[in-house]
Amino acid sequence: MNNNIKNILITGANGQLGREMHLVLNDKPQLNVCYTDVQELDITDAQAVEEFVATNHIDCIVNCAAYTAVDAAEQNQALCRLLNVDAPKLLAQVANRHGARLVHISTDYVFDGMGCRPYREDDPVCPQSVYGSTKADGEAAVQAELPSAVIIRTAWLYSPHGKNFVKTMLNLGRQRDSLRVVVDQVGTPTYAFDLAQAIVAVILADKWMPGIYHFTDEGAISWYDFTKAIHSMAGIVTCDVQPCSTADYPTPARRPHYSVLDKTKIKNTFGLRIPYWEDSLRHCIQRLEENSI
Repeated sequence: MNNNIKNILITGANGQLGREMHLVLNDKPQLNVCYTDVQELDITDAQAVEEFVATNHIDCIVNCAAYTAVDAAEQNQALCRLLNVDAPKLLAQVANRHGARLVHISTDYVFDGMGCRPYREDDPVCPQSVYGSTKADGEAAVQAELPSAVIIRTAWLYSPHGKNFVKTMLNLGRQRDSLRVVVDQVGTPTYAFDLAQAIVAVILADKWMPGIYHFTDEGAISWYDFTKAIHSMAGIVTCDVQPCSTADYPTPARRPHYSVLDKTKIKNTFGLRIPYWEDSLRHCIQRLEENSI
């Protein structure tokens, strides 16, 4: 096992990714995993984090916690910065002092979305929103405090848990006769279960490979086409979904028009085979139907 990693701390364990990490790590009995959310560990409290890492002999921290309410962030800049910049910086500092590894999750929103090819890890960041700016600053803070950290950027995350686009479109599709969905924003849906599997592969790799990586599922699609696929797979036929432009649907935070991420680096480094978004969406919808989450 990589560098004798045995004791793992998961922050944000009640969120979409945190809950899927629990599912993926269930069959790894060789690992001792501490699942925490704010009730168990306030990651903005330096003393609490220091004591938790020391007491539990943490070898690796996976930071799934973040302020992700993109539009609300425009009016809650201080809280957004506290969770997306200050907290990751603190985790990196504590990890550095204790010789622990750190995997930090970031986002496609660090880019301006004006490109026309998949973004690579070394493309310059140019965030267009408070959320994106804090995530970019969080990346920089982590790398400054802990150069050996792994940062994984992802996008369009969904799961059977919490609030996300898939669950929202399922609910609206069953409640409404019609919907208008943005067609001029293109990216890649990412099933949180797939991202969790990738994170575990990084942790358990034979060699620790620090740096920034991109991970989403394979393929690219607009929000409109994604919605059509969601409804089709769920058997929703009573809702008329029509395309609209970003200009027709103004939001407080600016969204990237094109945020497809190039995943060559993470695939080559860790030998990953990444699922196609449509296959993963089908798996998620099956879980929702089976469990009525």
